[in-house]
Amino acid sequence: MNLIKNLLLLLSGIIVGAVLITFNDSDLIVNMSEESNQSADAKPLYWVAPMNPDFKSDKPGMSPMGMELIPVYDSSGGKNDSSGTVRISPNVVNNLGVRTTTVKYGALQGEINTVGYVQYDEDKLVQVHPRVEGWVEKLYVKASGDPVKQGQALYSLYSPALVNAQEEYLIALQRKNERLIRAAEARLKALQLPARFIRELRENRQVKQLTTFYAPQSGVITSLNIRQGGFVKPESTLMSIGDLNSVWIQAEIFERQASQVKVGLPVTMTLTHVPGREWLGKVDYIYPTLESSTRTLRVRIRFNNKDRVLMPNMFAQITIHANTDDSVLFLPREAVIRTGTMDRVVLALGDGAFKSVAVIMGRSDDQNIEILDGVNEGDMIVSSAQFLIDSESSKTSDFKRFNHIDRLVQSVSVNATINYLIKNQHMVNVTHQPIPEWNRPGMTMNFIVDNSVDFSQIQQDMVVNLHIFKNENGELVVKSIKPLSGNDMDDSELEQGQQP
Repeated sequence: MNLIKNLLLLLSGIIVGAVLITFNDSDLIVNMSEESNQSADAKPLYWVAPMNPDFKSDKPGMSPMGMELIPVYDSSGGKNDSSGTVRISPNVVNNLGVRTTTVKYGALQGEINTVGYVQYDEDKLVQVHPRVEGWVEKLYVKASGDPVKQGQALYSLYSPALVNAQEEYLIALQRKNERLIRAAEARLKALQLPARFIRELRENRQVKQLTTFYAPQSGVITSLNIRQGGFVKPESTLMSIGDLNSVWIQAEIFERQASQVKVGLPVTMTLTHVPGREWLGKVDYIYPTLESSTRTLRVRIRFNNKDRVLMPNMFAQITIHANTDDSVLFLPREAVIRTGTMDRVVLALGDGAFKSVAVIMGRSDDQNIEILDGVNEGDMIVSSAQFLIDSESSKTSDFKRFNHIDRLVQSVSVNATINYLIKNQHMVNVTHQPIPEWNRPGMTMNFIVDNSVDFSQIQQDMVVNLHIFKNENGELVVKSIKPLSGNDMDDSELEQGQQP
C-alpha cells in the first residue's frame, strides 16, 4: 500500500515539473522575441571595434585589425542620458554592494600621523680635538657609549709643544716679567690646558711630560676614534660627547602635508616599548629641503629626557596636531579613483544611473580628501564598487564635467595674477577671474603650463592673460601667458578671483 502511494506521488511531481518547464520556456521565448524585436527596431548609436572600444565609427565596416565592427545601441531605455552614463538594475546594485556618500563641507582632520627616530640633541653635541701633535699615552674611556661626567679625565697626551709651552711659562715666572708671564699663560690656555694644571705649574714650578685632558660636559661617548698609543694631530677628531638630557626626534611627513605644519604646533609621541606613556612636545624646526628619494619633508621635535628613557635610534609614533579651522569640500579617500593622469569619482545620478567625472584634489587627511573642482555640495558619490562602474563608464565618458563645463568649449582666455612659479614642474599658481564659459568661479589654483611657454618672461605678482585649453585627458593646460598692464585688471576683478 505504501509503495503504491509513493509511486503516485512521484508520478504527480513529474507531471507538475513538466508543466512548469513548459511555462518557463514559453515565457523565455516570448521575452527573447520581444528583445529581438526591440533590437531590430532600434538604430545603432555607433559601431566599435571588438578588441578596441575606443575605436568608433558612424557606419558598419571592418576594424583596423580586420574584424567586423559591433553596433552599440541606446541602453538608457529611452532616457536622455549624457555620454558615459551607465544604468544598472536595482538587484545588480545590491549584489555589487554599491554604497554612496554625499559631498559636503567640513574641516579636515587636524592630526598628521607619522613616525620618527630619536637622535642626539646636536645643539649639545661636543667634539674633542687636540690643539697640538702628540701621542696618547693613557686613554681613560674605552668604547663608544661609555658615560662620562663633566671634569672626568678622558686621555693623557705627550706633546713636545706642550712641554715647551710649560718651560716658557716657568722662565717668565723666574724673570718676573709680567708681560711675558701673561703671554706665556695665554698660550697655555690657547692650547686648552686646564686652569688647575696652570695653577699647579705656577705653584710647583715643575714641567709635566704628560698632560691630562678632561670632559667638557656630561653625557655619553657617541664616537671614539683613537686608541691608547696613537699619534694625533690638531685636525684629528678624538671623540664626541652627546648630552641625553634632551633629545631630537626626526620625523617625516608627506609633501602634500607640508602646508599644514608650522613651528610651534603641539606634538604627541608614543613608543611601542613604553605602553601607556605619552610625551608632549612642539615642532621645533621644519627643514627647508625635501628628501628627493622619498618625497618627504623632515620635521624636528625636541623632548626632555631627564629619566633617560629615550635612546638614540629608537622608533617612535608621532602625531602632529595641525590647525583645522578651514571648511573645505571633501570626500572619503576611498571614493576617489586615482590614476596617473586624472583623478575621478563616480556620480550616482539616481534611478540606477551612474557616471564617471574628473575631479581636482587638494589637501587630505587619513580619512578624507579635499575636492577643489569637479563636484558640487550635495552630489551623491559612489564609495564602494566604483571601480567596476568606472571601467564601464570610461569607455564613453567625455570627462569634461568640471562644474558642468560645456564640452563644446575647449579653450578660454581669462585674466589672472601670478602668485608663484613652480618651475621644476612647469606649473604656475594663479588667482584667476571667473570663467563663465565653463561655469567656474574665480579661485586660486595651480595650472600646468605648456612647454612652449617661456618662463623667463613671467614674474611673481604679474597681471597676465591666460589662454587655457583642455587636452585629450581632460586636463587644463595654459597654452600662452601674456603680461598685462595694471589697468587691464582692476581691484574688483581680482577680489572675485579670491577663494572664499
